Amino acid sequence: MSAGYAVLDQRSVVAVSGEDRKAFLQGLVSNDVLRVTPDHAAYALFLTPQGKFLHDFSMVESDSGGDAVLLLDPETDRRADLLRRLKMYKLRSKIALEDRADRLRVAVVFGDGALEALGLPAEAGAARPFAGGVAFTDPRLPALGARLFLPADGLAALESAGLARRDAADYDRMRLSLGVPDGTLDLIPEKSIPLESRMDALNAISWDKGCYMGQELTARTKYRALIKKKLFPMTFDGPTPEAGTPVTLDGKDAGEVRSARDGVALALLRLEDVQRAAENGLTFQAGSVALIPHAPDWDHTSKG
Repeated sequence: MSAGYAVLDQRSVVAVSGEDRKAFLQGLVSNDVLRVTPDHAAYALFLTPQGKFLHDFSMVESDSGGDAVLLLDPETDRRADLLRRLKMYKLRSKIALEDRADRLRVAVVFGDGALEALGLPAEAGAARPFAGGVAFTDPRLPALGARLFLPADGLAALESAGLARRDAADYDRMRLSLGVPDGTLDLIPEKSIPLESRMDALNAISWDKGCYMGQELTARTKYRALIKKKLFPMTFDGPTPEAGTPVTLDGKDAGEVRSARDGVALALLRLEDVQRAAENGLTFQAGSVALIPHAPDWDHTSKG
């Protein structure tokens, strides 16, 4: 598929400014905010104190307006919740929180030659100014292409770069085929565990940055090897199962579908069931639809 772009209306931009902006976020989110610069973006999670998922977003620094700010892209329908939670921890920190949904849009460039079209290397998080905003190689996985925070008139620069506009569904289909989860499409707030969702392999967690919200239990999950389930990309031939559809193996509960589209899906499965299916030639089912799991080739953290 040749490179094109899509606007992600399901994501919006919020800004964190002020001299304490990095120190403030450093104690709250799962990745190392001190490494975020105008040249380097990161992907991070905001967790509960018990280490369960609340929000995910990319982070990049921008100084195009004269003052440096950290830009984040939470889910549009949940950005107010993120801002509310951040304000709870503001205390005396010298920061300001601002919803920039009316000023910046989130876009993606994907397909063959996507990064080259924007002058970006295939290095996770590599960033550069672009059309009054910022473009960066997806910090989760370069195969996803690039992510951009742009003013509305910045979209014209994508057309000028020879990129055709595509539907966001095309991007979602590619994301699912790669097995990359996306916010509450695939993770359940206050329930999902980051390592079950392969967030460690998607560069969402710094293991050496020090304390942050949920850090202790996240580290314990890793070092005690407590993970019994994981998200798996799955292929199927038939009607698309709805999110939450139970997945069975040999007639017994084995997990559930999270998001699905056009023959590809993500499902949370018990690792022992995935192994049993492979060893005995068994097939997973979501209702009447057969599902075939595939271990993502980018997850080098485990065999599952």
